Amino acid sequence: MSPLDSELRRALAERIRYYNELGIYDFYRRETQVSELPSLTPISHPEQPKEMTPRRSAVALSTPPAESMLDGSSARPEYGINDPARALKIIREDLGDCTRCVLHKQGRKQIVFGVGNPRAELMFIGEAPGADEDQQGEPFVGRAGQLLNNMIKAMGLRREDVYIANIIKCRPPGNRTPERDECETCSPFLMRQIAAIKPKVIVALGAVAAKTLLAINAPMSDLRGRWYEFKPAGVRSSDPSWSSAKLAVTYHPAFLLRDPRQKKEAWKDLQMVMKELGLTAPAKTPE
Repeated sequence: MSPLDSELRRALAERIRYYNELGIYDFYRRETQVSELPSLTPISHPEQPKEMTPRRSAVALSTPPAESMLDGSSARPEYGINDPARALKIIREDLGDCTRCVLHKQGRKQIVFGVGNPRAELMFIGEAPGADEDQQGEPFVGRAGQLLNNMIKAMGLRREDVYIANIIKCRPPGNRTPERDECETCSPFLMRQIAAIKPKVIVALGAVAAKTLLAINAPMSDLRGRWYEFKPAGVRSSDPSWSSAKLAVTYHPAFLLRDPRQKKEAWKDLQMVMKELGLTAPAKTPE
């Protein structure tokens, strides 16, 4: 065996060990084209308001690591468990006191895993925990969380009826935007949460959540107002009748606090979600 072969073997062993720590155990090789990405499939909406139609096509980013390296049939420790609450507990235990990216040594107080109904039909996914979330260990509990609560209430639901999570589970220092490698490292656990919960609809809150989940680089004006078929990359649900959710994009509540004029646009997005879920509520923009 040549020194190069030996070095390559060691590098591959380190990479496999890294993905095992993320909960990734099965690998395969596949040439993936952008057109094959399931998360990029828009679903037509015959009654979609004209002003919510994207003005130009989205541009695909590179395939997330989990999608390019994993078959959707790959099993995880929680696979086969029909109780989503128990499955989420297993995922949380697998996550542990995570040190997989640099955020664990950049001032985070605790991991913010997710909260809500483990059997929720509706799931909200934001960007990252802030200071309040880092302190309390629960997503969306600060000012932006209060606005999200109002948005949920305006839809005719309660916070405990939905499930709320973020792309990454540790607060970035100074609430900066998460780095791409941080999102790629943390998102496999989110994918497993989604597969365990099996929501009917996912709402991506803000550009970071939308672009990470859909692997699309496009402005919010293009991402909003349409449905996407979303399949969590690298995992499958224990329920064979569930393979995907519908995903919609709207503004992050923190952005709406900075620019309240966009609340009416966000309300249009939520009304689209309500129609899909068969919800009725007073057509009032959340305050």
